[in-house]
Amino acid sequence: MFRTSDIVLITVMMAAAAFTYKTKHDAEASYKELRTIERQAQLEKDSIDILKADWSLLTQPARLQRLTETYKEELGLEPVEAPRIAEFSDLPERPLTIEGIVTDMAGADGGPDQTTTGAVRP
Repeated sequence: MFRTSDIVLITVMMAAAAFTYKTKHDAEASYKELRTIERQAQLEKDSIDILKADWSLLTQPARLQRLTETYKEELGLEPVEAPRIAEFSDLPERPLTIEGIVTDMAGADGGPDQTTTGAVRP
């Protein structure tokens, strides 16, 4: 009847068929998951495009000017006059050297004074 080698070969063939089926099933599941993720990514890209278009419509200067005129009294809006804008002389003087900037940054942090290499100065 059946020899031992026949039984071994039939078992190996069944194992190979089971392995092939499992591999195919796993590949199809991964492909389905990939397609789902790609659809979601495309939906997000489309949403971003729509939001960008909506933003450009909402920030049009003509629309903003119309809204400004409509709600001027309710919001207390008024044009900015030249004297309200700061002059360069009103700005504090800043150090122009790397050491001065690092010193100011270390002093503002309240930590030890460090150079750009990270070594602590005495």
